[in-house]
Amino acid sequence: MGGKVSSKMAAPAARIVQAVRPRAPLIKFPKRQDIQRPNAGEALKAFAVNVAPHSTPPPPSSRPPVPLTPVSGTPDSLASIQLLPARYRRRPMAAEEMEYIQRGGPE
Repeated sequence: MGGKVSSKMAAPAARIVQAVRPRAPLIKFPKRQDIQRPNAGEALKAFAVNVAPHSTPPPPSSRPPVPLTPVSGTPDSLASIQLLPARYRRRPMAAEEMEYIQRGGPE
């Protein structure tokens, strides 16, 4: 029995050290008990007063809009799906399974 410590002996010692160490919270939340909560009606009135009417146009963006371009690659078509190996194809659904999905699950 030399200077080596077996893992069976070290595990209980580690638990004792962890138990003695004081717990430090990782997250601190602010105390909100002193803050008054606004009434929903008052908040809506204040919001309506501060919001400008909808007739004003939005501010112009810093860059012009870019037209959408299709992504390059193989388009999805029936031919491309038929060329897939059977293991990558979607399995056919039974009529009972389709009815089950259409009605929204179990009754």
